[in-house]
Amino acid sequence: MLAELFTDEGYQIDLAHDGQRGLHLGLTGQYDVMVIDRRLPAMDGLELLTRLRRKGVTTRVLVLSALGESADRVVGLDAGADDYLVKPFEMDELLARIRALARRHLEDAESLPLGVASLDLLRHEVVLPRGQRITLSGREFELLRTLALRPKAIHPRSALRTNVFADSTGESIVDTYVYYLRRKLGRGVVRTVHGLGYQIGVL
Repeated sequence: MLAELFTDEGYQIDLAHDGQRGLHLGLTGQYDVMVIDRRLPAMDGLELLTRLRRKGVTTRVLVLSALGESADRVVGLDAGADDYLVKPFEMDELLARIRALARRHLEDAESLPLGVASLDLLRHEVVLPRGQRITLSGREFELLRTLALRPKAIHPRSALRTNVFADSTGESIVDTYVYYLRRKLGRGVVRTVHGLGYQIGVL
């Protein structure tokens, strides 16, 4: 159920049905956020988390558990969790916590993937495969970053105007900056989904 929820929200996910598989994925994959249930087959969720932390995995982790006493939360956080959510929970709260952890991950990250290129979050530049760099204006950067953060999501113009261009009026401002990005980076960088909005494309 949660895998379907996250996929519908535009996240790319890997699903582990037991702690051993989770450990393998955590050690070999690159993730923005991990969601770990405490009661897992083969290996308890907190043991899984402890092993990941001992191996130097710093990915943000949200622990889910039916154990909601203060002492249980303390144990989970001390094991290396960044957040702890008690079952039963509201789906909207879970998604909000995931977004918050993803933002915190972004604060630590230095780049976002853009197909064969990457977005340098410190210099506001697109880095091409051969090392060439293309500088973006502040608003171009914010628009591209917003799209790249959720590569499967389709962003309505109204949402982009609110989140990226809050001080501007009219949804045409979004189209204008999509045009600017395409002019600098090629038409494929932003994909138009007719009747719905925009989605990150490929370079």
